[in-house]
Amino acid sequence: MYAWSPFGLVCRRFTMPVAQTVKVFPSFLQLRNYELFSIKHKLNELGVHRRRIIGHSMEFDHIKEYIRGDDVRTLNWKATARRGNLMVNNYTEERSQLVYCVIDKGRAMKMPFGGLTLLDYAINATLVFSNVAMQKGDKSGLITFTGKQTEVLPASNKKVQLNKILDQLYAQTTDWMETDYERLGVHLRSSLSQRSFLILFTNFESLSGLQRQLPYLKQIARYHMLLVVFFENTELRELNEKRMEETEDIYMQVIAQKFAHEKKQIVRELAQAGIMSLLTAPEHLTVNVVNKYLELKSRMVL
Repeated sequence: MYAWSPFGLVCRRFTMPVAQTVKVFPSFLQLRNYELFSIKHKLNELGVHRRRIIGHSMEFDHIKEYIRGDDVRTLNWKATARRGNLMVNNYTEERSQLVYCVIDKGRAMKMPFGGLTLLDYAINATLVFSNVAMQKGDKSGLITFTGKQTEVLPASNKKVQLNKILDQLYAQTTDWMETDYERLGVHLRSSLSQRSFLILFTNFESLSGLQRQLPYLKQIARYHMLLVVFFENTELRELNEKRMEETEDIYMQVIAQKFAHEKKQIVRELAQAGIMSLLTAPEHLTVNVVNKYLELKSRMVL
């Protein structure tokens, strides 16, 4: 292995054992680029303003003078002694939400697009989204699952949380097993005690594939806010846009149009079940997931 100095004037050679395992992490440059989505999102132009809700949560806001009707249990005796007037603590509604990225590691996520598998796209999007969610004050966590195994990283907004997510993401791989959504629902019921926002990265190529899993998705959506993210087949889209002249090519185009139509049917089927969905091209996954999250935040759905 050769290491160069910053100006390229000096080169040093290092010899390392062949069997050594080296962790390969996603690029951190993405995080800097997508942080602009959370900073430059101009909600005021949409008529959405930050509002303060008076409540009795444990999130402290400020100290104010006591007026008739204030809860006497919030009296701040130290501030009262300093000012000579009755002073009370004022609290705001707790705004930090639990947000989990749920990644399907089954065979459906092994499909390649542009040199990356769907799992690779989901991993990159999860890393960027988790950073943006913590920038917005929410607690971010990670859940990965396959046929028999489900791993849960509890949600947190501590500074070390992003490194924990990164350590858990880098070694994730797909297998050829069928995804077990029933087992996932049972595991979520036992491990997540609070209602959370779940972003499920998966893929359905046919309507029948969705209908097999829909009862379990409905069960998960009863206890949590669920957003199902699945992928558009861009190769079929390119095939649909081509001008066909041969009879065999026309048959192939009709079949491609049928698959594209089923993707839209999947969106409608999820909407009828009360489940949010996001159909996106793999290369636009990160942008669309971040924008969907910011949209839900602006609508105060979260």
